[in-house]
Amino acid sequence: MTAPAHRTGRIAIVGRPNVGKSTLLNRMVGTKISITSNRPQTTRHSLNAIVTEAGSQMVLIDTPGFQTVHGGELNRLMNRTVSDSIGGVDIVLFVIEAMKFGREDRKLLPLLPKDIPVLLIVNKVDKLADKSVLLPFLAETSKAFAFSEIVPVSAAKGTQVARLRELLKPYLPEGPAQHDEDEITDRSERFLAAELVREKLFRLLGEELPYAATVMVEKFEMQGDMRHIHIAIIVDKDNHKAMVIGKGGEKLKQIGTQARIDMEKLFGGKVFLELWVQVKSGWADSLKALKSLGYE
Repeated sequence: MTAPAHRTGRIAIVGRPNVGKSTLLNRMVGTKISITSNRPQTTRHSLNAIVTEAGSQMVLIDTPGFQTVHGGELNRLMNRTVSDSIGGVDIVLFVIEAMKFGREDRKLLPLLPKDIPVLLIVNKVDKLADKSVLLPFLAETSKAFAFSEIVPVSAAKGTQVARLRELLKPYLPEGPAQHDEDEITDRSERFLAAELVREKLFRLLGEELPYAATVMVEKFEMQGDMRHIHIAIIVDKDNHKAMVIGKGGEKLKQIGTQARIDMEKLFGGKVFLELWVQVKSGWADSLKALKSLGYE
């Protein structure tokens, strides 16, 4: 009896901001690769994560939330990242929130490809007190597009995520694995370290400040068994700098401690992390500045 053919494919995860795309990716991989927070725009770069199982390999592409409200060069670059990520994939996962399918979600419908499978992922079903409202909602949203499957999940709790992985396999094209079995992302440790610092800005600072801040790795090197990482936090204004540093440097110390702990978990080794804050006015609206900071 002939063994089933190996299947390999690229899967883009798209949706408006804050629907849980990065949480879903992390849950599907089984470890934290993509940063998360409860605020929109946490994800600014696309990121590939790799799920290898017997007979299949999925390359999951996490994308920024598609911006329909805010303009500016940074948001335009992020929207272009979403559009570019959809091109050249084998499957698209369109993520929405349970009981929420509004104007921002519908604005992505024209971007969804007609010639490859598109699965509608209805996230955050764990938050529904009355589960009976879900079926009518699924029936209504199914009319918006010719979805190949509609899968209710809770990325935060892991509900139905294993089933989603199994549902995806038949849609993958036949082909050999493109990545080593133990590879879980194509991004470098340098990139992941920067992202973990940026995550802490979103989690530990006030409402507006994280959107006016970014990070840049100045040095990343191994010294014996320890990674020495130096990262600049770039902000737009002098008063932002004071907020990031905090009274007596406490806020910057908190950001650094939490980021370092996460880095040591992810990299599996000791980390020496040094952070400082620089003011670079107008960085988010300067294409030249954005490119110098790694935005593509």
